[in-house]
Amino acid sequence: MSLALLFAANYFPCISYFHAIQKDELPILLEKHEHYPKQTYRNRTRIATANGVLDLIVPIRHGRKERVSMKDIRINYEHDWQRLHWLSIQTAYRSSAYFEYYEADFVPFFEEKHEFLLDYNVAQLELILKILKINRFISFTESYEKSPESMIDYREAIHPKKESAYASEKPYYQIFEDRHGFVPDLSILDLLFNQGPQSKLYL
Repeated sequence: MSLALLFAANYFPCISYFHAIQKDELPILLEKHEHYPKQTYRNRTRIATANGVLDLIVPIRHGRKERVSMKDIRINYEHDWQRLHWLSIQTAYRSSAYFEYYEADFVPFFEEKHEFLLDYNVAQLELILKILKINRFISFTESYEKSPESMIDYREAIHPKKESAYASEKPYYQIFEDRHGFVPDLSILDLLFNQGPQSKLYL
């Protein structure tokens, strides 16, 4: 019997992340002891813009050590990426039906500075679960296990270089759908700004 859903702590996670959460009413366990993997959703998210899909990437500090635990990854603020991310989100979704409805909730993530990527991502997840009215207990791994028992492991299943098996093929309205067609499994922000309170029903 599964006791928890095991996830990576991702930056504004994709829709399939929340499909998986909604599908099984189990506690959420977040991985914090893994060696930080590059080119994953840990520090990136995808949004739909007038020019197509755009990856928003949170820069991190690269130390001399190649292997650093996720819990120890620090965010790099040498460049004003927060302003650029928020500007990109505003440009993409300002005309969406629910952008102004949620705008104040998300602004602090682009004004306040979190030292650690894990803390930043966890704060986002907690807010999004609250917005979606998904009441789920969140805890953290105590050590790294490659193949944990009694858990449904989504850490590597939800990955930008893999086709998601958990993404719904059912389309919802997207602002630039007439230009690029429906784009599945974008950031949860895309669903929230376009569907608002109906987002949970979509999941």
